[in-house]
Amino acid sequence: MDHALALAARGLGRVWPNPAVGCVIERDGVVLGRGRTADGGRPHAEPLALAQAGAAARGATAHVTLEPCAHHGRTPPCADALVAAGVARVVVALRDPDPRVDGGGIDRLRQAGIEVVEGVRAAEARALQAGFLSRITRGRPMVTLKLATTLDGRIATARGESQWITGPDARAHVHAERARHDAIMVGAGTARSDDPRLTVRGLGAAHAAGTQPLRIVLSRRLDVPLDSALMRGGPPVWILHGRDAPSANRDALSARGVTLLPCATDAGGQIALDDAMAELGHRGLTRVYCEGGGTLAAALLSAGLADRLDWYSAGALIGAEGIPALGGMGLARLADAPRLRFAGVERLGPDLLHHWRRD
Repeated sequence: MDHALALAARGLGRVWPNPAVGCVIERDGVVLGRGRTADGGRPHAEPLALAQAGAAARGATAHVTLEPCAHHGRTPPCADALVAAGVARVVVALRDPDPRVDGGGIDRLRQAGIEVVEGVRAAEARALQAGFLSRITRGRPMVTLKLATTLDGRIATARGESQWITGPDARAHVHAERARHDAIMVGAGTARSDDPRLTVRGLGAAHAAGTQPLRIVLSRRLDVPLDSALMRGGPPVWILHGRDAPSANRDALSARGVTLLPCATDAGGQIALDDAMAELGHRGLTRVYCEGGGTLAAALLSAGLADRLDWYSAGALIGAEGIPALGGMGLARLADAPRLRFAGVERLGPDLLHHWRRD
């Protein structure tokens, strides 16, 4: 199962809207076939592993990180494929809460006389599937909020200089995290001031050749410059905007191939983040990596929509005149402050990365 989980992890950011699943088929400790959900979401892991194993799968054990599917979609049910291959035993890490499955795959295996063992490495599988589980059970993707600051919590000098606060090891880690998410998201202010590309770089030809995450901007009035780096080719761009965005801006961005997603606005006239995240979930996204800026970061935390916070910090100090990592949160009482659970720390060259999670 550890082997299957490692295979599944390779699919993160590459298989949405499907879950990243791994499958290992073995007999007496000898691996006969293995597979992971292919880029784009199909073929699924089980038929790929069965194809490798061939006739040797009969009487063998299949280890699968998520319950085999039991419904007909663009591919036949994986549970049926395991039955047809004649496996004797299936070890499942986690049940699939998708209403089209939700125990149906396991029932089908047992009805065929196959032994099913559940719950092996369930906690690890649940962590791996956090994005998919969020989309299925909450209707929205898992959101990872990334901040990179000085030791005193500043993201730039008063003049806006921010490159580079953290060192090359931390920046390389960020690109690896981008690659493990379906999309990278920023606010319109960051899109205008930083002119980011929001692409994965430095990880080899595979990501340069078309397995890049989507790029998402929240811009109520669609005021993203047409000459920005986002508009000069690259992975698809989605913009979440208010329903009252100027029609001229809609037409200009649509002509550039941008996907426009109208959303409700809140009492303050800003995009309603719960509606925006529900729209992304409806379109199949499971894992979104948010890179700012401070206003969007504060809004996500205040709304309880930041599931994970990855805080990179460098041993530099800017002082009070620097730009803070978080915008205003309107807190009058400490008791109202969002609370996160510490989940670990790692050293990246001269910098530190603190992991925080929302329970």
